[in-house]
This record gives sequence, C-alpha cells and structure tokens, in this order.
Amino acid sequence: MNKVYGRILSLFLLVLVISVAVIYFTVDINTITNLYMFQPWSVGLAILAMAVGLVLDGTRLMHMVKISGENITLKQAVQVVFGNYFLAMLGPGAAAGAIAQVMFLRRAGVPGGKAAVLALVRTVVSIFFLACCLPFIFLHDEGILPGVSNAVMVYVAGTATILMLVAAYGIRKNAFDYLAVKIARKLSKKWSRKFIDMYRDSKSAIVLLASSPKSMIRVFFESGLSLIFIYMVVPFLMMGLGVTVDWLTVMGRMMFLNILLYFSPTPGGSGIAEGGFVYLFSESVPSGTVGILAVSWRFIAEYLPFFVGLYYTITVFGKHVLDKDLDEDEPNSINVMDK
Repeated sequence: MNKVYGRILSLFLLVLVISVAVIYFTVDINTITNLYMFQPWSVGLAILAMAVGLVLDGTRLMHMVKISGENITLKQAVQVVFGNYFLAMLGPGAAAGAIAQVMFLRRAGVPGGKAAVLALVRTVVSIFFLACCLPFIFLHDEGILPGVSNAVMVYVAGTATILMLVAAYGIRKNAFDYLAVKIARKLSKKWSRKFIDMYRDSKSAIVLLASSPKSMIRVFFESGLSLIFIYMVVPFLMMGLGVTVDWLTVMGRMMFLNILLYFSPTPGGSGIAEGGFVYLFSESVPSGTVGILAVSWRFIAEYLPFFVGLYYTITVFGKHVLDKDLDEDEPNSINVMDK
C-alpha cells in the first residue's frame, strides 16, 4: 500500500478512536437530556460561518498571489484552500498542507518558487494575526491557563510577537545569514539542505510581505476575518445547546487552541485538538456534552473540508495522484522573484 492510501487509512482509524474515546470519557447521566435541547439550526449557522471563512481564505490568497506578480481565479484559490485541508490532515502541523498548496498553485500557473513562498506567507500571516491577539486574550481571560498569572501570559505573548517582528526585520536585512550558515554546517547533509531551503523561503516570504505594505495590511485583516468566521463554528454549536455564549472568551480560547495546533506533531492536530477543546470548554457547555461538541466541531471545521479537498485533488490531478508519495511533489525552493 502506498503512503497516501496508508495515511488516509491511518487517519480514519486515528480519528475514529479519538472521537469514540472523547465522547466515552465525557458523557454522563445528563447527556441525553441536554442533547434533547439541541437546535438543528445551529449546525446550519456553523456550516455557513465555515463557508464564509473559507471563501475569505481564498480571496486573501488571490491578493497574495497578485502581490507576487501572478494571478489566479477564486475557484483556483478555493481549490488551494481545500487541498491544504486534505494534506494537512495527513501530516503533522502546517507542513503537509503546504505541499498541497504548492501543487495546486503550480497547476494554476504560479511558478514553483513563488508557490512555495506563498504557501509559507499564508501560514505566517495567520500565525502572526493570532499572535497579535494573544496579549488581549490573556488580559480578558484569567482562566485559560490556571496557575499562570495574566501578567506573565501577556508578557510572554507580547515578547513573542515583538521577537517575531525583530526576527523578520533581521532576516530581511541579512543579519542572520552568517548564523544560518554556521547552523547548517553543524547539521547532516540532508537536514542542512532543508534548513537552508527553509531559511531562503523565509527571506523570500519577508521580501514578498514588504514589497507591498498596503496590500499586505489588507491580506492581514482578511486573514483575521477568515479565522474569526471559521472559529465561529463553536459558539454557534453552543447556541444550539441553549448556551448563553460569552463570545470574547470563546473566540479567544479558540484562537489560543488553534495557534497551538499549527505546531501539533499529530496529523491535523488530532487528539490535541479534542483534548484541548474539552479542557478549555468543559465548564462552558451543559453537562456531558463537551466531548460531543468537540467531535462536532472537528467534523465541520476539519473533516468536511478534508473530503472536499480529497475530491478537488482527484478532480484536478486525477486518481493516479493517490498512487504516489505526494511529498515528492514539493519543489525546490528558489527566490520569490524568480520566474
């Protein structure tokens, strides 16, 4: 069995085991009674919010591609977005999804070097938006990490955001080139090449971000709106259970959880997402329903887009694309300005 089919089967079994375990260990005597209160219209609102978020994700990608000197249609951009969901569920963190983005962007006519950098920029902008929100989240929500004071969390989040900006400025000014070469020389040949490629991609991404400040500000806010609509799935599902939603707290905790998932070692954040959700929202929903809500959130926000991404992958590239290791399609990194 090739790697792609093996990963899909492994993912299905992993998701099934995690979903059953999460529900089993969170149900209680009140579960059925509380579920009778559930209003189906909330599912419609959740899917609508998800759809709006995905379209906004597509439009911001269109604008990023335009900044790089290329053009794609909204349909092609949406295919990139769904393709990202497909492969992201088959690998850890954000790395696997980047391969799908490059594949679809190349098919849309974007040169391989630019496609690799655009995939990186798309992820970096999203993480930076969430990082900018973290200090305000910690100021508002004292219970997000028990045992750690708000002052410490705000300081850590603020410092991390400032360090990201300083690092970006330093990389753009070539201040870290010597250090990067020194680190690369201490690594094995395989990892040295990967490290240098990642560093070059980062430099090219920063060049792209700085090439059109006004347009990138627009992309930044589009990224924020896209994420906000996607995270609105959870409060809408809570409303279906009759919960009076504290929107600032719920959305803040969703941002906190999702920034952690960008660095998750498990496929699509499976297990970590559900466990984090139960931890953060067990006191916010009716007794015995937090596990079911966690699985419902993952189904709407991850698994439905996964299957749409699978459909687009087969439609655009043909069924044979599943017969090989998709990792091999990742292009070598080149400068963002190369044609």
